Amino acid sequence: MGTSTTPPSPPPPPPPPSAGKRRLLRGIFPLVLAVNIAVGVYLYTRTSKKQSAEKDVDTKKQVPPSPVVSTEATVPEKTISTEMPAPVKALPPVPEHEQRELFKWILEEKRKVKPRDSLEKKKIDEEKALLKQVIRAKSIPSL
Repeated sequence: MGTSTTPPSPPPPPPPPSAGKRRLLRGIFPLVLAVNIAVGVYLYTRTSKKQSAEKDVDTKKQVPPSPVVSTEATVPEKTISTEMPAPVKALPPVPEHEQRELFKWILEEKRKVKPRDSLEKKKIDEEKALLKQVIRAKSIPSL
């Protein structure tokens, strides 16, 4: 039993970083540092604004308003609105043949719609039937 145990040799040290890697790290480190500082300043200013706003609200709540005594009689003023609503322009009526073309286009669009359930399908079918009646009519009803 005379085996001598030798201590395990330490692992070799890692190779030094290459010149390209060093240059990359030198460029990234200042950028990361600057971004980190900018984010910290942003968060600091944002929280300080919130705190100052909360303090202002608290101080306003604590100070009761002093009653104002006036000897003058208050007269309610009538506000007269000087803004007039824009006049509605009456458009010329759309010719009957253009209305028919429009209804035909609407009918084509209704045919393209894919209903999700039976109630929606029923509603679309009713609308299509109404459009077909209007298109086939001798005169288009005015609204």
